[in-house]
Amino acid sequence: MNISTTVSSKQIMDLLLNIAVARPVFIWGPPGIGKSSLVQQFADQVGLPCVSLLGSQLAPEDLIGVPQIIDGKSRFCPPSIIARDEPYCLFLDELNACTHEVQKAFYSLILEKRVGEYRLPEGSIVIGAGNRAQDSAIVKPMSSALINRMFHVQLRVSHREWLAWAYENEIHPLVIQYIETRPDHLWVQPPKHEEPFSTPRSWHMLSDALKEYGDGLQPEILDILATGCLSPHHAGQFKAFYKQTNNKYKLNAILEGELHWPHEPEDRDVLYFMAQSFRAHLIKELPESKSNLTEHHKRLAHRSKALIKNLSTISLEIAQLTVARNENGETLPDWFLVEIVRDLPRLVQKKEV
Repeated sequence: MNISTTVSSKQIMDLLLNIAVARPVFIWGPPGIGKSSLVQQFADQVGLPCVSLLGSQLAPEDLIGVPQIIDGKSRFCPPSIIARDEPYCLFLDELNACTHEVQKAFYSLILEKRVGEYRLPEGSIVIGAGNRAQDSAIVKPMSSALINRMFHVQLRVSHREWLAWAYENEIHPLVIQYIETRPDHLWVQPPKHEEPFSTPRSWHMLSDALKEYGDGLQPEILDILATGCLSPHHAGQFKAFYKQTNNKYKLNAILEGELHWPHEPEDRDVLYFMAQSFRAHLIKELPESKSNLTEHHKRLAHRSKALIKNLSTISLEIAQLTVARNENGETLPDWFLVEIVRDLPRLVQKKEV
C-alpha cells in the first residue's frame, strides 16, 4: 500500500472519531507499533465493546456462519461473536493476511455492515488493520474492491507520544530513560532474517521483564532480557546504558565540561554508547542550515568539535562512527561536517562527505 502521508497515534484517534463512525477505516503499519491498542483505546473512548477477529486465522465459514434449515428454507447463521444485539466496534486485525476467499467474505460486512441476512446493530463501527508487504510479515495482496471499501491511513511511530504514554502506564524507568536518550531506537524496520527487533511492543515486553526481576537484576540476566526483546545493536547499547547509569559518566556532564570521555579499556562499551548518544543529541539540536544558528547552537557546535577531537584520541574508530551516516540515513548537518573535516580530516578516511 502506497500512502504518501503518515499519521501519529494522536492523529489516528482524531481521524477515527470523525471518520470511523461513518466509514470503515484501515490502519497500515509495521508490527509492534500499537495498532491494536489504539483501536481498543478508541472503542473505550466511544463506549463500545471491541470485538477482534484475526484475519490470518479465519476461514469463510467462520464469518458467514453455517447453514441451517428453518421453515424448510436454508439460512446462514453468523457466529455469535459477530451476531450481537447491541452496537460494538468490530476490529478486523491482520485483514490483509487472510485468504482471498475470506477477503471476499468481508465485502458486504465492510461496505454494508451485513453478513448474510444479519446486519450489525445501528452505531456499530468497523476498523481494519494490517502490516505492510515491506515489513517481512505474512500479507497477501488486498483486492482493489476491498481497498476501495475503506478509508486508509498509515501509522508512524512518535517517540514523544510513546514516552508520554510510557509515563502514564508506569513503564520501567530504565526503558524510559533509555528512549529519552536514544529516541531513534524506539522502532526499527523489521529485518529480512529471523531475529528480535525493536518496536514499542518489544520495549514494553522488556519493561515487564525488568519489573519482574526487580532490584535483584544481574548483568547477565539483563543481557538475556535485552537480546530476547530488542534488535542486537540496541540490546548491546541498552546493556552499556545500564552500566553507564551505575557509574560516574553522564552525557550532560561531558557536554558541560564537568567530566571527560570514559577512556579505560573496560569502559569501551560505555564510551561507544556515550558517543552514539552524543551524536543523536547533535542531530536533534543542531539546525540543518547554518543561517539558523543561535548563540546556543554556536556554543554547542564549538564544544562538540572539541569533544569529537578528544574522542578521536581515545578511539578514532568510535569518533569516525560519530560523524558517519547511520543505517537510517541520518547524519550531522553538512555545515558542521565541513568544519569537522577542516579541523580533523582523518575522521573522514572511512566516510564519504
